[in-house]
Amino acid sequence: MNEHYGDGDHRNYRGRKMKPSPAPEPPRRSRQSRNQLVIFLNFCLSAALFLVLAAGAVLYWGKSEFERPGPLKSEATYVVPSSTGVSAIASGLERQGIIADADVFEYGVRLSGAGSKLKAGEFAFAPGASMRQVMEKLVSGQSIMHAVTIPEGWTVNRAYERIAAADFLSGDMPGEVPEGTLKPDTYLVQRGTTRKEVVQRMKSAQDRLVQEIWDGRDPDLPIKDIGQFITLASIVERETGIAGERPHVASVFINRLKKGMRLDSDPTFLYGVYGGAGKPSGQPVTQSDKDSDTPYNTYKIRGLPPGPIANPGRAALEAVAHPLQTDDLYFVADGTGGHAFSSTLKEHNNKVAKYRKLQRQRAAEEESSSGSGG
Repeated sequence: MNEHYGDGDHRNYRGRKMKPSPAPEPPRRSRQSRNQLVIFLNFCLSAALFLVLAAGAVLYWGKSEFERPGPLKSEATYVVPSSTGVSAIASGLERQGIIADADVFEYGVRLSGAGSKLKAGEFAFAPGASMRQVMEKLVSGQSIMHAVTIPEGWTVNRAYERIAAADFLSGDMPGEVPEGTLKPDTYLVQRGTTRKEVVQRMKSAQDRLVQEIWDGRDPDLPIKDIGQFITLASIVERETGIAGERPHVASVFINRLKKGMRLDSDPTFLYGVYGGAGKPSGQPVTQSDKDSDTPYNTYKIRGLPPGPIANPGRAALEAVAHPLQTDDLYFVADGTGGHAFSSTLKEHNNKVAKYRKLQRQRAAEEESSSGSGG
């Protein structure tokens, strides 16, 4: 069925005005955005970011301070006592002007993982050394080493005097060890090493050396035990300072022992008279010294004295363990610093006379020179 609209109806429809649609409302803030927790979290995030940036800035500054040249103008040394903590070391370095800031140094050492690796000792630092370089030196343990030198042929008494006088050592002297039991050598030690440690080190070194050479000795030596071995080596040590002569000197004493002869060694009766302190410098050897009645006077006793008269070194020990094969029974100074050796008493007496003549000539020349000078 078709529907028709009249004209009036059509006009009425067309003339009807349309109402405008209302404008959309602006979006409201969500309730979540206004939540206090979100606000707090935003604050925390901002604060954390600030702290991270601040910490980064501090670390950057600290690293720069740790690695830049230090305040030291000239080389300096610093002693780190044993069992000293990082804080105490840092404070000491700052007081000495080696580093600029103890706190920066301490934190730098700890952050690098070296807090437990710093060594004790005496260390030298170059001008301008950075804190990192100072730390690395302390970690390396490359401390200054001091030398204690005990020459061959010194007695224990003289060795003890030198050790006691070394101001870089610490502690009291231990009780005196037996004669001949310290190894003559140069020992490198750190400042603060105890005197007891040094003596023990010398004694242990001599024990090892003597045992090593004794174990490899010639089989036919007229020596009963290791004590006699050290004793004879000490006599050889005191008789000559020329290393190449020692096996020859040893052969003379070995030959005399085999024949039951007296050793007739001057250093032995001098030890009997003056002991380990030795004859005072400038004091002449007298006939009473030679005639002294002591167990060390080999002009009076047969065989070896009761103990060593000095600390023998390796060369003297080797000379006794492997003496030169000779028939010689005598030796005398030859005027040149060495000795002349003989197998018979007649030959020896001739060489003694020659030596005494040389001495008289030199004395006359000195007297003439002195008179001319006057």
